[in-house]
Amino acid sequence: MGDASGISHRLEFHHQEIAMARQQAVHELEQGDIKLPDTGRPVVRSTKGVISSGHYLTSMAGMRMLLNGGNAFDAMAAAGFAAAVIEPIASYSLAAEGVFMLYDAASDEMLSLSGQGVAPGLATADFYKSRGMDRIPTGPGDKAHFSFTVPGIVEAFISLLERYGCMPIDQVLAPAIDYAENGIPHYEYMLERLKSPSTPQQFDLYPPGGWDVFFDNKQVPQPGSLLVQPGLANTLKAMASAGGSSDRIAGLQAARDVFYKGSIAKTIVESSARVGGILSMDDLANYKSQFGEPISSTFAGHEILGHDSWSQGPMVQQSLNILENFDLEAMGHNTPEYIHTVTETLKLVFGDREAFYADPDFAEIPIDGLLSKEYAAERAQLLDPEGAYPEQPAPGDPWRYSKGNGVVPAAVAVAASGNGASDSSSHEGTTHVSVLDDKGNMVCGTISGGAFSKSVFFPELGCCLSTRIEMFNCEEGHPNVVKPGKRPRTTLINYMARKDGQPVMTIGCPGGDNQAQADVQLVLNVLVFGMNPQEAVEAPRFASQSVVNSFYPHTYLPGRLDLEPSIPESTADALRAMGHDIDRAANCGLGATVSVRDPKTGHLSTGGDPRRACYAIGL
Repeated sequence: MGDASGISHRLEFHHQEIAMARQQAVHELEQGDIKLPDTGRPVVRSTKGVISSGHYLTSMAGMRMLLNGGNAFDAMAAAGFAAAVIEPIASYSLAAEGVFMLYDAASDEMLSLSGQGVAPGLATADFYKSRGMDRIPTGPGDKAHFSFTVPGIVEAFISLLERYGCMPIDQVLAPAIDYAENGIPHYEYMLERLKSPSTPQQFDLYPPGGWDVFFDNKQVPQPGSLLVQPGLANTLKAMASAGGSSDRIAGLQAARDVFYKGSIAKTIVESSARVGGILSMDDLANYKSQFGEPISSTFAGHEILGHDSWSQGPMVQQSLNILENFDLEAMGHNTPEYIHTVTETLKLVFGDREAFYADPDFAEIPIDGLLSKEYAAERAQLLDPEGAYPEQPAPGDPWRYSKGNGVVPAAVAVAASGNGASDSSSHEGTTHVSVLDDKGNMVCGTISGGAFSKSVFFPELGCCLSTRIEMFNCEEGHPNVVKPGKRPRTTLINYMARKDGQPVMTIGCPGGDNQAQADVQLVLNVLVFGMNPQEAVEAPRFASQSVVNSFYPHTYLPGRLDLEPSIPESTADALRAMGHDIDRAANCGLGATVSVRDPKTGHLSTGGDPRRACYAIGL
């Protein structure tokens, strides 16, 4: 019996030795590992510079600036111009808009930059109402030209380069020109969007559209086939040629002038007029992007900074103010209780967004009241831990916590719309770029507009015009009523975080009304649950559709809560029991980026969202 027991122990020991030897051999041969990584993509780490964007060629355009001695701001502009070539259906147009958060290490300035275009001089509530329009229409349809918006992104890039860049405009434009003139390979993410029936429909309504540029004999091209964009190349080359002065600042001004006052402006205005649009030369000549002080609040030992109420930006700070009244960590990440609490908070804040957010240059906004911790504590009391709001909640009264004077707008009854289908507009546009360099500079931009199915493609210009003024209403007296020269309350947003006075993080995620919802989740992923940048963007997300959508035709799905596929069905069942109308969505915001800087060591890190062709690169 003893001998049998000894033999058994020796055999067990022998098997353990064999297993260890096999494991060691696997490592030595580099053919395997003990377990898979925690994320599908690695965290990109560097001390010299990092960039993340919606496409690998976009990121490379920015990286070329860093390699050639440029800084984060040069890289941002180069990547942004290139994205107009690489991501025209997947993100945005050169004749559209963008918003930026930036930190300049030399001046210690942290600023918001609005490159959001404005309403043309003829765009008034009476103009639209007199033509039988209660809201400003876009495509799909034959009224898209009524929503043409003054382009803002080019002015914003040039202003960014003037103030903080160090490279001449022709060098910054060089990658974009190369991509447009010599072509890029068609890729799957773009081709899937060309399959949308609304894109051919819009091209046919406003011929010739983009048939000859983006399709092959009216068929969707094959992946890897060449996309050449001669019209866009000519537009970019006109700016580079005008800006070829030996004086960098003079060159930037010349490039701005050719776009907003010269030949490109004339092409934009003539193209618009030909299809019935109302843009004028004065509209373009008078446009200026705007640097401004960001609004901020505190959460988990960090200051969260973002854009003012001309965007939906304050939603994140408002939401975080409410959520700090709950023990989210104890609830656990993406548990039913957690998803319910965050969703109901966002619904409350959507109510405030619809009532109060607008361009503060044209309306008095109770921003101090909206961001008040006392107001947040009051709103937190309205959350039912076991029951969901069946529809969009009414706004609160932030004026009681504000130094200003105003009234809460009367509630307007809104009927459900959309036939149960989420508005796809928020998924047809927008990209995000984040750049950190070794000088301590940080900048992130969310750039968008000019979707093929919503606008008009002009071959001579090489792109579509923005339709962002669709986000205005025509209700006289409302803060967000359309007026000439006014910024629509844009969905475009991004954020920076400071800790102990030092900038440490950028946050952004495309996705229309899902943007603020995704950004809240990204902040919580990092600051509450300790995720790294890649874990934060890969984690499953959720988004409420129980709000009147910002995009025309402004669908409204009361009680609807979208969950990404990897959230378990058991969680969905628990949320249904709380009253949520659950739907599964392929994504709830896509193209998210979190970039982090350690001010003590200079260590930089970022990631790429696998939900689209995003790519991060380290120098």
